[in-house]
Amino acid sequence: MSQQELKKEIGFLAALTTVIGTVIGAGVFFKPTAVYGATGTASLGLLAWLIGGVLTICAGLTAAELSAAIPETGGMMAYLKRTYGNLTAFLLGWAQTIIYFPANIAALAIIFGTQTVSLFGLNANEHRMMIVGIAILTATFITLMNFLGAKAAGSIQTVFTICKLLPLALISIFGLLHEGNVTFQLFPIEAGQDKAFISALGSGLLATMFAYDGWIHVGNIAGEMKNPKKDLPKAIIVGLSSVTIVYLLINIAFLLVMPATALAGTDTPASNVANVLFGTMGGKLVSIGILISVFGSINGYTMTGMRIPYAMALEDQLPFSKWFATLSNKTRIPYNSGIFILLVAVMMMLIGGFNTLTDMLVFVIWIFYTMTFLAVIILRKKEPNLVRPYKVPLYPVIPIIAIIGGLFIVINTLFTQTILALCGLGLTALGLPIYMRNKSLNKIKNN
Repeated sequence: MSQQELKKEIGFLAALTTVIGTVIGAGVFFKPTAVYGATGTASLGLLAWLIGGVLTICAGLTAAELSAAIPETGGMMAYLKRTYGNLTAFLLGWAQTIIYFPANIAALAIIFGTQTVSLFGLNANEHRMMIVGIAILTATFITLMNFLGAKAAGSIQTVFTICKLLPLALISIFGLLHEGNVTFQLFPIEAGQDKAFISALGSGLLATMFAYDGWIHVGNIAGEMKNPKKDLPKAIIVGLSSVTIVYLLINIAFLLVMPATALAGTDTPASNVANVLFGTMGGKLVSIGILISVFGSINGYTMTGMRIPYAMALEDQLPFSKWFATLSNKTRIPYNSGIFILLVAVMMMLIGGFNTLTDMLVFVIWIFYTMTFLAVIILRKKEPNLVRPYKVPLYPVIPIIAIIGGLFIVINTLFTQTILALCGLGLTALGLPIYMRNKSLNKIKNN
């Protein structure tokens, strides 16, 4: 075992499918319930999906400048370190390593187990241990597949991204052509009965942001891309535009089959729509589609997540850094970091509370997202001579839109879910003693 350079094996297609595959997951199947429940109408719900897409594209266009100019493994952690210093970068890496990636892997694996049990006609509430067992096996299998190498992981991502788009395409096409009695209006855009327009739009937008999350993590594999300065920005931009179009089309299809109030009243909107379109086999078809989609999302988070503790360990920022920084002899994969992420995810599966952890990290991660958007402006002034193969268009308008969107998400969560937000900040702050300890040890070594 050694700590040599990571192999540069990932091309544009694998990077593009990592963006699409990580973003399109459980959210597109389950979030319509929350979106239309919050907005109360089809028009405001679709507006929330559109604004969510626009904000995410602006975020992607902004962050892509840093991805191309600073193509280092670690992604956002490398950008924040260069802009704000070691402490900010460490806290991001700490939050991602301890909570963000493991929690997402755990939550998605549980969804995978739930859908598997439901596919065989079993009651999910009566087979909780079976669901957890399937979740653990699935997450372990995907981690082992990633140990075969970055090229193998990228191939898995490519195949499952293509497969997951098939059920989405079927529902979209047949839904758009569906001749039913359901009608909805795009204008005037208004909130549902007894709902304030701004607060309803805000809640709907926050719900969509979970479905759009995951796009920035492709930056974590920049150090293993063949041509990151050219391919990485293109992968983010093309990927997010495609995701936004897919989300809008499938939601329009949903609304042509079921009214917004009905979508808000079911936990399985995609399955219900498929039942109407394809009969009793429709639900099973969508369940298989969800399984494929979630599998690809777990792979995306596993593939990128294990690179975070590895990048931190290279700078001796974690306890047992030599262990975390170890690469396998043949594939040059940080397998110890992958094992750690998997173990934390398994503990979360056994303990529960995955939705709470995910909501908490949406709040925490958007603090760092917003700092990343601001970093583009700061580095333009601080390092004007930095080579930027790609520059965000319409500067500074697009970065400012991204920053405003980020601030809205953070502030809104702080006021509407104060306890959750404070818990997220508290868990992130637990990394401070480790950082100070490492800083003191390094000072002693230098003396």
